[in-house]
Amino acid sequence: MEQPVNDLFERKTAIRKQAHENRRQQQEKDAVSERIVRRFMDLPEYEKAGTVMFYVDVRDEVRTRQALPEALASGKRIVVPYCLDGELELFWLENMDELELGMYRILEPKVELRDVAAKRLTPTNLDLVMVPGVAFDRKGGRTGHGKGYYDKLLQHARKDAPLIALSFECQLFEEIPAESHDIFMDKVVTEDAVYVGKGRS
Repeated sequence: MEQPVNDLFERKTAIRKQAHENRRQQQEKDAVSERIVRRFMDLPEYEKAGTVMFYVDVRDEVRTRQALPEALASGKRIVVPYCLDGELELFWLENMDELELGMYRILEPKVELRDVAAKRLTPTNLDLVMVPGVAFDRKGGRTGHGKGYYDKLLQHARKDAPLIALSFECQLFEEIPAESHDIFMDKVVTEDAVYVGKGRS
């Protein structure tokens, strides 16, 4: 039986608020993030993938930018997202110099490079998608900031491209209330474990 929309909204809002606070209080973010990202890069899905999307961390998210130079040197095609007019666009990153601080001090592809045809990719180009989020559960349930940017992007990812979330353990909850449009992760990687999610049916 579906939960009333208002109840579901309130529960998600409460979870987001608690997760933000938990994440803010996370100790040793750099060291813990390195463990999480290393676990991600040691996965067989990463080993197998030719084109991988990395998110570039903002605020208190699991930090990923320290791993980008190693990823760029791996021979894989590394893709980063950026927001344009309420949508996430994808950029083929070949060098850290192609990034600069944009709005809200977020590291983004330089504006003058975004219209280079070879740099623009689509979700169907991705073999593996690294997904950020505000809160998760161990079944792969996820909630973001509520704007739906990643929901839209992930709807267009290939079914054979795993969706793998990075999370601090403190961002995990018993259950994330799910709506019909919500997409479950294939795996959630934390500093302690790799949880296998329900994925997309």
